[in-house]
Amino acid sequence: MNEEFLQYVWKQRLFDHSKLQLSTGELVEIIDVGEQNTDAGPDFFNARIKIDDTIWAGNVEVHINSSDWEKHRHSGNKAYDNVILHVVLNDDKMITRANGETIPALEIIFNDKLYNNYNNLLSNKLWLACRNYLPETDTFLLNEWLTRLLVERLEEKTDYIIKELGKNNNDWGETFYQQLARNFGFKLNAGPFELLARSLPEKFLKKHKDNLMQIEAMLFGQAGMLEENYKEEYFLSLRKEYSFLKHKFSLVPMEKHLWKFSKSRPVNFPTLRIAQFAALLHRSDGLFSQILETENITGLQSLFNISASEFWDTHYVFGKSSVKKKKVLGDTAFQVIVINTVVPFLFVYGRIKDDISLKDRAVSFLEKLKPERNSIITKWEQSGISPVNAFHTQALIHLKNTYCNQKKCLNCRIGNKIITAF
Repeated sequence: MNEEFLQYVWKQRLFDHSKLQLSTGELVEIIDVGEQNTDAGPDFFNARIKIDDTIWAGNVEVHINSSDWEKHRHSGNKAYDNVILHVVLNDDKMITRANGETIPALEIIFNDKLYNNYNNLLSNKLWLACRNYLPETDTFLLNEWLTRLLVERLEEKTDYIIKELGKNNNDWGETFYQQLARNFGFKLNAGPFELLARSLPEKFLKKHKDNLMQIEAMLFGQAGMLEENYKEEYFLSLRKEYSFLKHKFSLVPMEKHLWKFSKSRPVNFPTLRIAQFAALLHRSDGLFSQILETENITGLQSLFNISASEFWDTHYVFGKSSVKKKKVLGDTAFQVIVINTVVPFLFVYGRIKDDISLKDRAVSFLEKLKPERNSIITKWEQSGISPVNAFHTQALIHLKNTYCNQKKCLNCRIGNKIITAF
């Protein structure tokens, strides 16, 4: 038995309510169990209980044993002076406040099947502890839970974006540019791409927006990729342009070794992604503003319908030619960028500006995108859950990483349904 489970029983009012009595014999009525506190201090705030004929309002602390009060060093801690009820499984010791007053203790009783069901989930070694129960899960319950999970995921990303905004003096365009760059690197080169953007402020690129060669020169030069001795005319032109621009803006390039090419398909090589990123910046005028004005997924696709410059038709890297092929930004790359950059920024901008239409649009974009393909989603499908769009896959990824992997079945609506089923 653990305190987390006992807190769950109290919060959900799953204990036996008949003839509730304090250890000292007084009758108790639970009017309000209070609001659970996830920070330091008592477990529940603003509870209301009736002891005999007196109604008390205050905080509630939950322990397995009353003596845990002292083990957890609550004695003498003023944060616990307003505790009106000590909820326990076993009242093994009288507990008092700092002034000597006894804190009422209530031993709660509940059906053993609750804990057995919970313990079965915790001890299950399957990829999903609840896998065997999923076929019986109510569709309405699942969809409602997935909606809540998606909002949670977007709120987490919102918090991150707000922190980044603070670092950039609330410059939305610069912050969007940095995070867009990060997602052009995908998982393998996300870090180096973000470093690249931070070393090369967007305002420098805007000064040369009309010249694709100069944008490419600044990006490749800052990436540390123009220090080799290739003889290709395109490479030499980039290096010459960068030499001038580096001096003009006092630029300090990155180390080339930070970029990862191994374990990556040629279409994801950082050289090619940098060229595509340059093409996007060259073609776009105030990209974040354009995205705010784009109301449908077709419009977004138009904004990101770009390809690398002509040199890259026959190259994936400098110094080595390949079969001619136009290097367009593919559907998968577009989807990753929308999911990880466009949608979170729309959502947070809508939240800060109190514009619910932008938040709704962010969610609608996810509904229009195909479900993601990755190992987590494959496992969900094998477990009987088939997502129909990116809205579902984002929610399922969040559910697996935040709840299932952490065994937070008590906080999961599916877990709740299983635990209380008897």
